[in-house]
Amino acid sequence: MKILIVDDEAHLRMLIQQALEDLEDEGAELFTASNGEEALEAIREHQPNVVVLDVMMPKKNGFDVCHTVKKEWQQIETRVILLTAKGQEFDKMRGEQVGADLYMTKPFDPDMLVEKVRSLLGNTRDA
Repeated sequence: MKILIVDDEAHLRMLIQQALEDLEDEGAELFTASNGEEALEAIREHQPNVVVLDVMMPKKNGFDVCHTVKKEWQQIETRVILLTAKGQEFDKMRGEQVGADLYMTKPFDPDMLVEKVRSLLGNTRDA
């Protein structure tokens, strides 16, 4: 089980990583990236089961990364959680259009994030 955390803000990457540390005890490996281009490289290299992906980032935004992974690369087995401060219905619809499995708004409840990631990991094992 591999989880990629992508956020351009170091303190948020660390917060998400700390929230998901319990999953390491269950055998998950955590990786990080700080922008959209790094995210695509990490996805290609590590083939994560779940990607926790910020939307507003430099070089390539989360919508574009998700579109590349889900639509262009056809990696439908890679689960993507878009995590963003943009909570408008338009943004949620755009997340659905690019293939996101889940859309969560910031600020987020760390326990809820762990629960959602754990659920998606369970779904990847069943797939």
